[in-house]
Amino acid sequence: MQFDFTQPCSSRHRRQLRRSEGYTLAEVVVAVAILALAFGSILTAYTQATRRAQWSGYSIAAQALAVQSLEQARSAVYDPAMVPLKNELATMTNLTAWTYSTNTGSGGGYWVATLDLPYSGTNYVVATNYVSVKTLWIVPNTVTVQMVRVDTVWPFNGWNRSTYYTNTIVNYFAPDNPEQL
Repeated sequence: MQFDFTQPCSSRHRRQLRRSEGYTLAEVVVAVAILALAFGSILTAYTQATRRAQWSGYSIAAQALAVQSLEQARSAVYDPAMVPLKNELATMTNLTAWTYSTNTGSGGGYWVATLDLPYSGTNYVVATNYVSVKTLWIVPNTVTVQMVRVDTVWPFNGWNRSTYYTNTIVNYFAPDNPEQL
């Protein structure tokens, strides 16, 4: 279609000219704002997913550390039928500040370890395992069970603050001697 600019424009010609022009500034600004909102949402979701994956890795490593402490307790001999009583749960010397009261049948201690996470330089994460042992009497003065509780406390530096989390695992140990039950 050709236009003759020497003649006055009819309304039909003006409409065709207006359609062939570009976008208005308002349309461009709205389109850019929509694109910025979409890309901002994608970047925020990606960042949050990365943080959640990092937190999950820390939590799994802390749980593995708690299970390690529980396995050490599991390897201890507990046989109240022996004379004298054989209770290696009362002498967990691998723990720092271990105390055990034979009167109450309870004790506790802790140990500090590095979480099993990939690191380089000084970005390792230190966790503390708090181990407690408590004697439970199932039938008064006849059958005893040892409860071992492990609380692993670990820090997570995410979301612009440092927060401490705790993974807890509890297990009960019956006497090694089945005649005791």
